[in-house]
Amino acid sequence: MILKNYYSLYFLLLCFSTIQAQNKKEKTIDSLAAENLEEVLISPLHINNNRQNTPASIGILSKKDLLQNSTTDISTVINTIPGVFMQSSNFTTTRISIRGIGARTPYGTNKIRAFYGSIPLTSGNSETVIDDIDLENLSQIEIIKGPLSSIYGAGLGGAILISPQLSKKNGQNAGFSTVAGSYGLFKNSLNYSLDTKQASLNLSYHKLKTDGWRENSAYNREGITVAGDLFRKKNSKLTYFSNYTYLKAYIPSSINKTMFDTNPQAGAPTWVASKGFKEYKSTLAGLAYDFKLNENLNNSTSIFINYKDSNEPRPFDILRQYTFASGARTQFSGNFKMAKIENQFITGIEYFADNYKGNTFENLYKENNGQGSLQGNQLTETGQKRHFYNIFSQIRTLLSQQFEIQAGINYNKTQFELENYDLDSNQNYSYEGIFSPQLSFLFKPNKLHTIYFSASRGFSMPATEETLTSSGTINPDIKPENGYNFEVGSKFYFFNKKLYTEVSIYRMEIKDLLVAKRVGDDQYVGANAGKTLHQGIEINVNHNWSINYIFNIHSYISGSFGNYEFKEFVDSGNDFSGNKLTGVPANKVNAGMTLNTSLGFYLNGDFQFVDKIPLNDSNSVHTDSYNIINLKAGYHFQILPQLNAHLASGINNVTDEKYASLILPNAVAAGNALPRYYYPGLPVNFYGMVSLNYLF
Repeated sequence: MILKNYYSLYFLLLCFSTIQAQNKKEKTIDSLAAENLEEVLISPLHINNNRQNTPASIGILSKKDLLQNSTTDISTVINTIPGVFMQSSNFTTTRISIRGIGARTPYGTNKIRAFYGSIPLTSGNSETVIDDIDLENLSQIEIIKGPLSSIYGAGLGGAILISPQLSKKNGQNAGFSTVAGSYGLFKNSLNYSLDTKQASLNLSYHKLKTDGWRENSAYNREGITVAGDLFRKKNSKLTYFSNYTYLKAYIPSSINKTMFDTNPQAGAPTWVASKGFKEYKSTLAGLAYDFKLNENLNNSTSIFINYKDSNEPRPFDILRQYTFASGARTQFSGNFKMAKIENQFITGIEYFADNYKGNTFENLYKENNGQGSLQGNQLTETGQKRHFYNIFSQIRTLLSQQFEIQAGINYNKTQFELENYDLDSNQNYSYEGIFSPQLSFLFKPNKLHTIYFSASRGFSMPATEETLTSSGTINPDIKPENGYNFEVGSKFYFFNKKLYTEVSIYRMEIKDLLVAKRVGDDQYVGANAGKTLHQGIEINVNHNWSINYIFNIHSYISGSFGNYEFKEFVDSGNDFSGNKLTGVPANKVNAGMTLNTSLGFYLNGDFQFVDKIPLNDSNSVHTDSYNIINLKAGYHFQILPQLNAHLASGINNVTDEKYASLILPNAVAAGNALPRYYYPGLPVNFYGMVSLNYLF
């Protein structure tokens, strides 16, 4: 009945808008023509900014893509990229894996580097958090899959490049938007932008809250973002960006199979009783100066700081953490000719340092009369200073109009100092320098078709807990993971750029696999335990079809079909060689369609299939595969010549599918209890949104 009324309302509004649109026919024909697929530009920090000419698989999410759903959950849009799988529970606990890399991380994301502009979002402890930046403040996200970019550190999984919104359009612009939905979802956003010949400013504020659908899952986040550029001249500009976030999110934690099947809205009993939560204040800021030295040489130099103060009461203790990171990056880019052959290059250095201090305290929630967590005596105190530098270089040689070669190298040197105040010890350690080369060949028979082959080496540094022994001292035998990636792919436009297809086939073997064994509630011991094999095929197809001067359809389908397995893996006497890799689905398919009209109305639907996921290394337990369908309808219209409005509503998980939106790999059971593998995903839920934008 709800769906029937929903479509009836859409039909009535469509008819009403048709009457309004009769005088706009010529204008709308041009508008629809502009919907044809265009070549996508990528970050200017690459050796070239055209995805078509890049010999790598790069997933691109435009501003339009980022705002496609409810503008509250980044995992929905990230998962439309083939080969990328983002799991999320209640916005707060997330994990991103790329081509299976990072899937076995117990909590959070590692083995992937992320940047906000030129500011690293990845800590010195190899942890990455991208989900607390408001989607409405981003202009684009790029995901480089695999260690194909020497410029961004040659991480095993790849790199995520987030571009802040610097300005919206010429002149002054102000607006607000509100989203309200099921389970107390509410989000307000305010923004102001200014763009002149010499400078730009984008100032925004957002507040997002939800009561959550599970026990102990309320969420509250506020953020302020300032970004823009100054001193614009023909050959130079200074870019600035900063983001402040306050977050408090209660944690329902994972549950076992019985609870998942019978009472998924329940939280883990100890987390509910202690009212466990995560709270932090985070500030990041940076400056980047770009200037042109001459016709053939450019420089981009940036500096940044990143500070985080967090408090996390958990049933077994209360964790307080402080991190301050800083760093700088400079790179030169340009072109030159040698023997009449044109060459483009990038070379530079990146330095990163962070200071970390962590304390744990007793949690006396059992003695607090049902009021939740209560801090007791201090249990542990540790500190860490970690710094590294990357020296990188990449060159593109255009042998002809049809054929080019790209080569690059990254050198990383990492050192850290561990302070264990309980043991009154101070240990210094450094890894041997790591060279990561990359070589690519690109063949372009014409302007619309590209075929490439790439070979590259990547690495991943151990997280702190993976470097420690059970006594809390550094284990000097731990090595970084490393592996070689081989990839062949194609990027083709057809039918006057109305159809775009991209196919990539890859194979990566990772050795010195890092395994973090849980030896306590929050204590892990690392070991290099074997090899994994990651191979598969990724397909992405986008199509635009202008039916007539009123209707335009944009559709896409993407799929990743992989084979991720332990090639050699013996852990605690158990041989898991040949088993499927834990924590990642072998196959994932996404599809979507948007019906746009020149009348301002649109209707969008998207579909996601996720294959079953092995929950432990022995492959004795799996999740069920699942299908998710989301629908959204909206209306863009003009109230005044300078005032635009947007109304929309949507339904997520239309079929009320029961699924695990996040899993805890290799969960360990306490006593006779069942292992708690499952974080249940949201059931069917609804939202509505309204936004106004005024152009001065």
